[in-house]
Amino acid sequence: MWIVKLALRRPYTFVAAAIFIAILGGVAIVRIPTDILPDINIPVVSAIWQYRGLSADEMEKRITTQSERSFTTTVNDIEHIESQTLAGIGVIKVFFHPGTPVDAAVAQMTAISQTVTRQMPPGATPPLILRFNASSVPILQLGLGGQGLSEQALYDIGSNFLRTQLATVQGASVLQPAGGKARQIMVDLNPEALYARGVSPADVSLAINAQSPILPAGTAKLGDREYNVRLNNSPDVVELLNEVPVRQQGDATVFVRDVAQVRDGGAVQINVVRQDGRRGVLVSILKTGKASTLDIVQKIKRELPRFLSTLPPELDVRLLLDQSLFVRASINAVLYEALMAAILVSLMILLFLGSGRSTLIVCTSIPLSILTSLILLYLLGETLNVMTLGGLALAIGILVDEATVEIENIHRNLAMGKSIIRAVLDGAQEIAVPAFVSALSISIVFAPVVLLRGTARYLFQPLAMAVVFAILASWVLSRTLIPTMVRYMLKSQLHLYRQGEGVSGSQAGPVWRFHLRFMRGFEAFRESCRAALHL
Repeated sequence: MWIVKLALRRPYTFVAAAIFIAILGGVAIVRIPTDILPDINIPVVSAIWQYRGLSADEMEKRITTQSERSFTTTVNDIEHIESQTLAGIGVIKVFFHPGTPVDAAVAQMTAISQTVTRQMPPGATPPLILRFNASSVPILQLGLGGQGLSEQALYDIGSNFLRTQLATVQGASVLQPAGGKARQIMVDLNPEALYARGVSPADVSLAINAQSPILPAGTAKLGDREYNVRLNNSPDVVELLNEVPVRQQGDATVFVRDVAQVRDGGAVQINVVRQDGRRGVLVSILKTGKASTLDIVQKIKRELPRFLSTLPPELDVRLLLDQSLFVRASINAVLYEALMAAILVSLMILLFLGSGRSTLIVCTSIPLSILTSLILLYLLGETLNVMTLGGLALAIGILVDEATVEIENIHRNLAMGKSIIRAVLDGAQEIAVPAFVSALSISIVFAPVVLLRGTARYLFQPLAMAVVFAILASWVLSRTLIPTMVRYMLKSQLHLYRQGEGVSGSQAGPVWRFHLRFMRGFEAFRESCRAALHL
């Protein structure tokens, strides 16, 4: 009861606090990141080794196993290691204990990988070190197509032009395009010509590599001027590679054109993307860090026409996936639930209490409770996602009870002829313990969520926090703001509650008259039900 008395003695303090909550809540709504799922911070780091042409068995023995042993020696806090080895590819997943600083683990794995690479077969390159994040799913996917554009042209546009421009959007991470053909200078060997001239494929490869090196020649200073020296060791035109000599056989020279054909082509295709039955290219966009999904998608959609203006006009870009639609649907669902709750509560109070001001009081406490929950989520670094929005939607039905029970009990005490202060104090005191026990019981239901581990912890803790924060905020508001608003907003309507049906038509408004008619009908319906039950 002390908090109710404090609210009645210091009404302006709690009115100012409500305004402060509304302002901070608006700031939190604008600044809180929006995402599909919460940030699932599982401490897992992957090392991806590549060595083209090596069999899966050799890859496992010479690369994957050595890398695993080096990790267990120098990387701290490893829980367990999983690996998968394919032909030319080895993927090692290192799982760490909860609470391990992943950035330090990435640095340790990178450092030891650089060292152990020297023990690998010749030509081995350091692995790709990636942090695993379960919530890093594509938020936007673009399909590239167009009449007259080959797969190689589409891949080139997606990789070298569109991708580099999309990467300038803050918070966006653009993956390499899927589908299409990556441009590559191809040397098509003629087996029969190789056999006839006694030349092996290795001879052709060595000849091209040896006679087309990229070597810096430096500069030459002549007099008071300095000139860049350029060598003709690397051909400027692809067709000139056909004139590279491979072997000298007597007086005859075997050139590349005699045993092969060099052309500007594409690498061997390992994936295919089809759009409306035609081959195309798929560009996937992820979000980085705690950036807002809605903000990234809006920025990309806003900037995309400007990016496309610099590309061929026949290029056709379509939005194939937009995860922001799910986030917007969740937000709209919460808004719809809040609107329906406000409408139903308003009708209930108008019908049974006959007070529009009481309706306003109840409908003020519900959004303030939700805003308080959003403020606390924002301060704790959470995002506005499907789980937190689901928690708020779940809490709306509970929030209605606190304010409604409080205002109804105050009305009952006013009808008993008590003064406004006494009615507020008695009404709050009579339901103080049940309301507190109810709020505490609902909050305790979500207490086991704290004990969860792994992915479930990151998914359900934000939901539990959204519900508990909103319920506790609603209980505090029902002890402070509602008594304050009742004291000042219902003071002028005391005669309605004391005189009841004896109020003249000129003194009562249309809402009160409709309420009296409804209550007479409701009492008649209740008496008929009671009589039917006695039969």
